[in-house]
Amino acid sequence: MKEWWVHVGLICIPLVAVYLHIPPPHLSPALQKWHSAGEVFHFRGREIFYRDSSGALGSSDVIILLHGFPTSSFDWNKIWEPLTQRFHRVIALDFLGFGFSDKPRPHKYSIFEQASVVEALAAHLGLSHQRVNVMSHDYGDTVALELLYRSDQNRTGHLTFNSLCLSNGGLFPETHYPRLLQRLLKDSSFLAPVLTRLTNYMLFQKGIGDVFGPYTQPTDAEFWDMWTGLRHNDGNLVLDSILQFINQRSKHRERWVGALTSTFVPLHMIYGPLDPVNPHPQFIRLYQKLVQRSTITILDEHISHYPQLEDPTGFLNAYFNFIHSF
Repeated sequence: MKEWWVHVGLICIPLVAVYLHIPPPHLSPALQKWHSAGEVFHFRGREIFYRDSSGALGSSDVIILLHGFPTSSFDWNKIWEPLTQRFHRVIALDFLGFGFSDKPRPHKYSIFEQASVVEALAAHLGLSHQRVNVMSHDYGDTVALELLYRSDQNRTGHLTFNSLCLSNGGLFPETHYPRLLQRLLKDSSFLAPVLTRLTNYMLFQKGIGDVFGPYTQPTDAEFWDMWTGLRHNDGNLVLDSILQFINQRSKHRERWVGALTSTFVPLHMIYGPLDPVNPHPQFIRLYQKLVQRSTITILDEHISHYPQLEDPTGFLNAYFNFIHSF
């Protein structure tokens, strides 16, 4: 057929165009319930989603939960109710660019800005002068360290820590091993716009599944909820911008690791040792060497990068043992 490739191209172009503009999936009942229980506040003209649940009577304790990359506050759903039975208020947010919060583009996402988002939320909720407990995971660990630096080091912080519990975050660039797609997205200005549009559910499921343990894999529904949260407001298109946090961790290592090693705030690390991103034993040995004031819980050997989802009971037991120790 004469110029057959023209006909093929005419067929393929609209198909590719449709593929690249697939609408985000609908919210599952579980995600819809989570979303309906939350609210938004405005930070520099952007909407930030958060949840603020009242819990235990007779307690004034507050806990703020900081989620990881590339997911959202829904990461805490398995331990939410038990936390409300212990704390007077349980608060979580979706960072800018994540979950149900706005995902502006182009935008220079940074750990510094996310820390300011948390401080603004604390002010919005009337917590600027109250001591709060912070629990964090992955990306949220680094945001917590910036908040800790502001509170301890330069006295500009608007969050006062009562305690800090970290979990499976890339605190040390030398023991942090990002996934291949993460490395491509953070370093390739040419490929990134293409890769973010080509990211689909199958690639996402494979990538997330690789950082869960073989016996603690999410269900199909849980994978789909994570993907839905990412795709909400076209969040896949800002992954490359958000992933600059990996470069920021290296650039500001002294600031954030210094805050961690010098603080007198009660510290605890809950660690899933099968984590390929922060592998055992290198990560935990360095943590023990540098952060000698911290207590540590290493969970069962089959628990990986998302301990609060893979072993919520073990995670909670470790946390409650910590919080009741001081």
